[in-house]
Amino acid sequence: MPISSRMSRRQAISTFANGFGVLGLAGLLDAEARADWGKANPLAVKRPMHAPRAKRVIFLFMSGGPSHVDTFDPKPRLERDNGKPLPFAMPHLVRTKTGNLLQSPFKFRKQGQSGTEVSELFPHVASCIDDICVIRSMVADNINHNGACLQMNTGEQAFSRPSLGSWLLYGLGSENQDLPGYLVISPAQPAQGAPLWTSSFLPAAYQGTLVADLKNPIANLANPSLSLDRQRAQLDTLKLLNERHLQTRQEDSQLSSRISSFELAYRMQRQAPETFDVSRESPATRALYGLDDPTTGIFATQCLMARRLSERGVRFVQVYHTQTAQRASCQLWDQHGGLKKELPNNCAATDQPIAALLKDLKGRGLLEDTLVIWGGEFGRTPTAEGTDGREHHPFGFTMWLAGGGIKGGMTYGATDEFGWHAVENKVHVHDLHATILHLMGIDHTKLTYRYSGRDYRLTDVFGNVIKPILA
Repeated sequence: MPISSRMSRRQAISTFANGFGVLGLAGLLDAEARADWGKANPLAVKRPMHAPRAKRVIFLFMSGGPSHVDTFDPKPRLERDNGKPLPFAMPHLVRTKTGNLLQSPFKFRKQGQSGTEVSELFPHVASCIDDICVIRSMVADNINHNGACLQMNTGEQAFSRPSLGSWLLYGLGSENQDLPGYLVISPAQPAQGAPLWTSSFLPAAYQGTLVADLKNPIANLANPSLSLDRQRAQLDTLKLLNERHLQTRQEDSQLSSRISSFELAYRMQRQAPETFDVSRESPATRALYGLDDPTTGIFATQCLMARRLSERGVRFVQVYHTQTAQRASCQLWDQHGGLKKELPNNCAATDQPIAALLKDLKGRGLLEDTLVIWGGEFGRTPTAEGTDGREHHPFGFTMWLAGGGIKGGMTYGATDEFGWHAVENKVHVHDLHATILHLMGIDHTKLTYRYSGRDYRLTDVFGNVIKPILA
């Protein structure tokens, strides 16, 4: 049969070879439609690369660097040799010359069925130790707060790079389209501030949303002069104008993000007030977290917000400890002096809320797919700074993980008998990041973004998944 000269290309494809060409066309159109949907909604849920163990992350960041030898890494040798010189040469990478060995002023006890030793400063967290994996062999590359905080949060010490939370949003999207997918809760600014939760060269939609005012978490959310219907009409008109503007130009991440942010802000007016309102919690939950206790109230509010956000599908929540009832600081755990007073104050402010968060998540069936991380940018020296302080220490320190596919009730790695060098199963920051992505269903070597002529990833060209700690 002669083919009509007026036959369209689509008609021809559907006619030739019994229409098999349409299958290929359908695949192309489907891929194109999904690409358009991704551009229209960058936070749309994306399929993980492999079966995930965790769906969401809560990162409890102790800004300033908590002392490992006073919290989760007991060193009897320090007690025995207290006041003696360190019996080997210190690394060349030191900020301030420290003195002799300084024993911990705090006692350690074995806790739980696992018998993991925990400092007396964390009695509540100790009650959860069988759900926790304590990593005692962390290492980082920078001895200063700014560079170390950048590395722990972005994988890079000096340059602007996308944060861990931004990479997770980019790779997985968000399960809740009515709230930001990445929340940062920090009453005072941590060291470096916004670069710790930036999206950098990733599309701007993946950057973290800062909550600093715990009483008014999202500023200017309500519009007292316009009803929601009127706002909807305004947004529809504004969206039309912005999209027409965008059609005549190359893709503009900032403009696309701005369009998305208007829409998100509108949707948030319905859900955000209820989500952040911790007063809705029961008296039993308030007591569990220590919400009404001046000592624990601030961090309890942060942890409760984190739980409420996580159970509503927020992908990544970062909780910075930067304020207590006594003081606020960008480096609250930076005990160069006042170790015997300030470290107990910090632990008292956070211990009960952290344990409550773990127990609350577990009681709600959320801990099994929520990864909880505790730690800072580095640890502290086993040697003394002055008479009652410790210096920065990236050569061997402690962090812990719980839930989300982690094997609880265990320790991994070790520092030497003084707590100076990580000597067994070293875990670099890149390894930690690789493991977090793995638990979330992502191969860290394949989550890449092309920028300025090369493919970037969170772990650069490094990182190994810490398989022995996986459940």
